[in-house]
Amino acid sequence: MEYSSRLSDREWALVEPLWPQKQRTRPPEWTKREILDGILYPLKNGCNWADLPHDFPPYSTVYLNRS
Repeated sequence: MEYSSRLSDREWALVEPLWPQKQRTRPPEWTKREILDGILYPLKNGCNWADLPHDFPPYSTVYLNRS
């Protein structure tokens, strides 16, 4: 499903090089783009983290602790 908060391919091309690289110990369950889209959704739509649609990663994966 498409959401207005999802990054376009052009936007992702600008952001991807800035994403921190880490040594992989196992294959990731979610792509970096899916995680970032999950972060942007509640920020744009003003919903609770736990109310993310089910096609995003779990909120415990994308939750931003702003304290």
